[in-house]
Amino acid sequence: MTAALDDIHSFLPCRTPRGWIDDALAHQDLLLIDHAHCEKKAASTALSLMYRYVDNTDLLNKMSRLAREELRHFEQVLAIMKKRGVTYDHLTPARYAAGLRQAVRSEDPGRLVDVLIVGAIIEARSCERFAALAPYLDDKLAEFYTSLLKSEARHYQDYLKLAEQAAGESIDDRVATFLAIEKDLIEAPDSEFRFHSGPLSG
Repeated sequence: MTAALDDIHSFLPCRTPRGWIDDALAHQDLLLIDHAHCEKKAASTALSLMYRYVDNTDLLNKMSRLAREELRHFEQVLAIMKKRGVTYDHLTPARYAAGLRQAVRSEDPGRLVDVLIVGAIIEARSCERFAALAPYLDDKLAEFYTSLLKSEARHYQDYLKLAEQAAGESIDDRVATFLAIEKDLIEAPDSEFRFHSGPLSG
């Protein structure tokens, strides 16, 4: 797992700010609720790609597996929340995913390439945050977050490989464009704490 995490640290434009980790520790119920939402959204994204690109066999297989894993993670987060007396509730979405998707092109194949790159970045950041948080959490939650690292790292790699296949050429420039946006979203102060937010302002 160390090698996969090193790869993710090399890929991402920055590490999670210490301020966000402090915010997460101070808002652990909110962290779990939004984490559950993130897993559900990840499964939904994978399924929507399967419906839109029915002729891409490699994508269908990888997204089918990914959707199952994300829904399993969703169930695991709900079980942890139930044990801790945390109620799963609606939350306004973070600006993170919407901020990344603003740069997605509107026409295929560019649209597919960009959506897959965004998926890779979100999975990589999730993996990085699980690893960053784990040392500060109670044993049960730390164990759970550590257990997610392997699948999140694989999801990041799957998305990136599918993006390269869809492009049929180098995607380095597009990746760089989205990573620059991601860096700003991760480092800029946020008004609401979310799993993918920046550190809280004030």
